[in-house]
Amino acid sequence: MTMYTPVVLNLLTALGLGVMIGIERQWRQRAAGLRTNALVSLGSAAFVVLATLVEGETSPTRIAAQVASGIGFLGAGVIIHEGTGVRGLNTAATLWGAASVGVLAGSGYLGAATITAVLVLISNILLRPIASRIDQLSEGANELERVYRLRFSCHQEREQHLRALMIQLLSDTPLILRGLHSEHSEGGARARVEATLIANTPAHGTLEELVARLSLEPGVFAVSWEAELGHE
Repeated sequence: MTMYTPVVLNLLTALGLGVMIGIERQWRQRAAGLRTNALVSLGSAAFVVLATLVEGETSPTRIAAQVASGIGFLGAGVIIHEGTGVRGLNTAATLWGAASVGVLAGSGYLGAATITAVLVLISNILLRPIASRIDQLSEGANELERVYRLRFSCHQEREQHLRALMIQLLSDTPLILRGLHSEHSEGGARARVEATLIANTPAHGTLEELVARLSLEPGVFAVSWEAELGHE
């Protein structure tokens, strides 16, 4: 029985550390909670322990690599696609962390296993508010108003048609028309129109499409756009 004492200690350590990781997951009602993380850690340790007990060419590091691959399939089961978003990535990563804790414990590196488990907990607990704050700052940055200028020159008799066409084209875009200004040449043959546009997200591609569309109209001499300095 004495020869198995280190084995039992390694397995119990893996189980205990897996439970420690799993409690936090269970508290947050995640798909992989207390039992899952505990079993992943224990199972990973058991595979590594087996490699040390069996005589032959079996390498513990090779077993560890196979455990990591196997956990990838398990982690894929907790990842859920919702429209364009994905849920469960953190839970899958935590399972991977629990497996690494088990591998370390099964190999007899109990100190390293404990440190890894603590770092996994720190990542899940302390980094959560930091990540939320970064998300809030990112959302705020995306909501900053961007200002663009769209300009075109044309025959004066085509001005009204082109203004109406531009407004129609803008109705299908995230751009909002804030102002519209026209100037006529001294001879009255040409008109220069400038539109002030705003958007909550970058609209470079949309503006390029508008420019391309307006440039195809008869009587248009030039079309251009620019982002107002300080807003892009």
